[in-house]
Amino acid sequence: MNREWGTRELCATAALLLAAATGCKLPPPENVPEQGFRLHYEKPAPADKDNARYLRTWQLAELVLADLNAYVDLPHPVTVVAKSCQGEGTGYDPDTRRIDLCYDDLTEERELFTRAGRTTGDEELSEVVRETIYHEAGHAVIDALDLPDEGARAEEDAADRFAEVALLLRDPEGDDTLLTAARAYDLSAATDPATDPTDEHAPDAARAESHRCAVHGAFPTRHKDLATPSRADCATTWTRTRDTWTTDLAPLRVGR
Repeated sequence: MNREWGTRELCATAALLLAAATGCKLPPPENVPEQGFRLHYEKPAPADKDNARYLRTWQLAELVLADLNAYVDLPHPVTVVAKSCQGEGTGYDPDTRRIDLCYDDLTEERELFTRAGRTTGDEELSEVVRETIYHEAGHAVIDALDLPDEGARAEEDAADRFAEVALLLRDPEGDDTLLTAARAYDLSAATDPATDPTDEHAPDAARAESHRCAVHGAFPTRHKDLATPSRADCATTWTRTRDTWTTDLAPLRVGR
């Protein structure tokens, strides 16, 4: 990351310290609107207690869902359930309109960064979690828009593009989030370079490059190290991604 401590983390920490010092209560951690994205925490399995505490302390889901609800006006509720998944993995279920955000996934993601030499991986992990939530929200938005079904891989790619658009257009630190997630994909690809034929997502290395291309296309002078001959078309790719999602989102945009 370019900044040692980001604005989101400083704000969350300041809020926690202020609450402790004044005796004031923080807003309830569970946001339950009648429609749109809402959040529920389940009690974690013993092995996942630290991960559950981390999510609540950093308020990652709360911050992302607040941004999403300010961005898109879903016609129905979509519940994000933070829970122990016993290895099932984070994902969106269109039948229940529910995103399972798995505590146990955080252990694997943290290990990627600690093995790469990071002391704790907390900051990197926060960005990976944010990118994950935006990706899964992309599936929920695709569902709400009833976009044409072009196959599982096409939908996974579209959900990645939604995460890129939402982060780069709305978050001042969205480029850092995507680049950190790209590093996580790179580390995952290096750990297990074999492609899983049952995985509907693009290979991790391809997902990493997609995020870097989007960042370079959106901010060509901000990350000059990304300027390589292979990314010469990234500005065009980013413009197409941005315009496609902006058009598709028009019926759901808040304040449309």
